[in-house]
Amino acid sequence: MIAEHIEALYGRPRAELKAHADSTSHPNMLSALLSAHAAVEFAERDLDFQLQRLRQLTHPERETSRYTAGHIHDCARRIGEAVAVRDTQAQHVTAVLQSLHRTPAPETTPAAPVTPPVPAAVPASRAR
Repeated sequence: MIAEHIEALYGRPRAELKAHADSTSHPNMLSALLSAHAAVEFAERDLDFQLQRLRQLTHPERETSRYTAGHIHDCARRIGEAVAVRDTQAQHVTAVLQSLHRTPAPETTPAAPVTPPVPAAVPASRAR
């Protein structure tokens, strides 16, 4: 949903927006939004990985040893961290996106012809 909102706001696919943001030498709102979205995506991938690892460690056919218990605890901690990061980043980037609106393109009107300025009248000097 975040990616779609960014694309709608800027009117371009995310790949184009990423390329544009990467080509800009100074940070801007687009690069900040893309970075926040990347953090959300990373947290989601980490969450998926840790959940998969936890399922492996707690498989019913697997014996739980003291060593395994430490890994289970570590996975649970990492899952909590990933959820916190994902939710916080998503909440903040969503709030920013809701405050931004795409403005319509300015209407193009024919340009008025440019006329050179008229020189100011200079009083004629009096003859002596």
